[in-house]
Amino acid sequence: MRRAEITRKTRETDIKLSLDLDGGSYSINTNCGFLNHMLELFSCHSGFGLNIECVGDVEVDFHHTVEDVGIALGQAFLQAIGDKKGIARYAHIILPMDEALILCATDISGRGTLNYDVPIYSAKVTDESDVVKQKSVGLFDTELVEEFFLSFVREAKITLHLVKMYGKNTHHIIEGTFKAFARSLSAAVKIVGGGVPSSKGVL
Repeated sequence: MRRAEITRKTRETDIKLSLDLDGGSYSINTNCGFLNHMLELFSCHSGFGLNIECVGDVEVDFHHTVEDVGIALGQAFLQAIGDKKGIARYAHIILPMDEALILCATDISGRGTLNYDVPIYSAKVTDESDVVKQKSVGLFDTELVEEFFLSFVREAKITLHLVKMYGKNTHHIIEGTFKAFARSLSAAVKIVGGGVPSSKGVL
């Protein structure tokens, strides 16, 4: 069974998380509605079982909650994937979300690397000289999306490339990013052989 349970408690967050790479239901409560929504999409589109309970200092902002959930999920992934024998290792997808189009490429490499090229601009932008970053969707800071993925890849020790090819609507861009991540990661962990997919014999 490729499963893991993580308990992580700091002065800023208290997290209990379980992950099952081979399936299951999801239950997400981070006290951040937008993050809940994105993680529910992640579980649904990856097919991973995921349960998260997080109590964080959301009265400050959502930064610590987003960062620490990313850390805990990454730790759970690394534990659940085990010795990586038989996995596909590589996967990629170009995923449409209405007008947004997101590319995601994944390598279960043993090396934590993130290339994040998902700019989010104000809908008022008419040309490149008028570029304004869209700072939030609802109460959620858009810069926290990159923070989540950075925290995840550092702990999960995977290589992840996320690129926005098109997109205007902030919600669509971020939702497409999480869905593409889910689909690509799910394909990368599928069992397709017997050995470790590396000429070195280890990942």
